[in-house]
Amino acid sequence: MKLAAVLPLLFIAAPIALGRSIREGDCEVCLKTVQKFIDAAKKANAKSPTKIENIIEKECAKFKDTKETRLCYYLGATPDAATRMIQSVSKPMSFHLPAKKICEKLKKKDAQICQLRYDKPINLEGVNLKKMRVKQLKNILSKWGEKCTGCTEKRDYVKLVESLKPKYAAKPAADEL
Repeated sequence: MKLAAVLPLLFIAAPIALGRSIREGDCEVCLKTVQKFIDAAKKANAKSPTKIENIIEKECAKFKDTKETRLCYYLGATPDAATRMIQSVSKPMSFHLPAKKICEKLKKKDAQICQLRYDKPINLEGVNLKKMRVKQLKNILSKWGEKCTGCTEKRDYVKLVESLKPKYAAKPAADEL
């Protein structure tokens, strides 16, 4: 009789408990970025939360990818951040929690963190740059760490990307856009 009363509760509670874990493809930016934080903390042999926070802030200053900098903004690891949730990362890191568990805890606090996704990669070899938008060309240049000073028209951006393509083609071109 008691089993019949408990069974419906399990069917209700199970999806709620399962919804908290991160599924494949969720929180990809969080997982990769927090793993970078963990690796940097291990390299610096930082164990206390305050030292880990300093390392996180230094790592966030190095990021060029807009998604990673956005995550740092959400965590409060950038100077212009409105909130400060960096302790939600540094304290679990000091307890040696894996990146997946840390991101699960962050997801509970702010769902935007797991909504960040990396842009789809493109292969620059098979793309006609003249048909791309200026915003996409600027994005490619920013990923490479380059700026087009004095560019006023689209053809200027296309020329610069084509001239820099051999320099960056040796590196994996999967992160461009």
